[in-house]
Amino acid sequence: MNQMIINTFSYLWSATAIDAIAELTDHGYRNFEVPISSPHCWPDEITALERSATRARLDEYGATVRSLNAGGYDINLASPGANMRRKSIEHIKSVIELAAAWNVPDVVISPGTRRPMISPSLENTYGWMYESMENLIPLARQAGTRLLFENTPYCFTPTIQDLAGVVSTLNDDAVKIVYDVANAAYIGEDPVDSLLSHHPSIGLVHISDTGTETWGHDPIGTGVIDWKGLGKAVRETCGVNNVVLEIIREENPVQEFNKAVQDLKNQGWDLGS
Repeated sequence: MNQMIINTFSYLWSATAIDAIAELTDHGYRNFEVPISSPHCWPDEITALERSATRARLDEYGATVRSLNAGGYDINLASPGANMRRKSIEHIKSVIELAAAWNVPDVVISPGTRRPMISPSLENTYGWMYESMENLIPLARQAGTRLLFENTPYCFTPTIQDLAGVVSTLNDDAVKIVYDVANAAYIGEDPVDSLLSHHPSIGLVHISDTGTETWGHDPIGTGVIDWKGLGKAVRETCGVNNVVLEIIREENPVQEFNKAVQDLKNQGWDLGS
């Protein structure tokens, strides 16, 4: 069964992750990525008892969480302040622990940000991030999870080249890239070329559409993404089982996902029944 992973981002303010998953499994979806954001899913707010209960519900629904997305707004692995880096490591550690409790193989992380006005030097920023990663990689290995760096327009490593450089410098199986095609297209990068050139470094692919004027995670075919070309590149590289549908729409998310699956099939994607 060629099943994509569904991101529960659209339910950020309307449901907990497990309730969103309950609704989506009713419609035949089985694999999920969950953004870490309160109240949707926040490790600090989930007791050991609730973790076990959620794990039991996942089993009951025949659902798996493929990835937890630790997020990048509240935390910064490349912060100039050592205690802020420690807080960020602490937060990601809590996400890794939740991943272990729910048997989740991948944790999506952000390399970090630089302040826009008189930014710290790139050399220092990279240095702080690498120092943070020295703490995180052993934790990920111990939990049996991978850390996946996401390409985001507001990070100090927005391009696939930047991230591929980081992955090759770290040179550890526990670290790969999650390649977001909308984020890439928004900054003028060609997602098809990038996926073909860098797929050995890529663990997951996030898909949605976007324009180049406004950054979006929009329905298939409403923006600049070449869906036929991307479908072919996915087939030749990671396969659809490693693709996360990340359209973000608060109104009728199930309808949006069903439509996206149909639109992708119309563009030649093989998504099973």
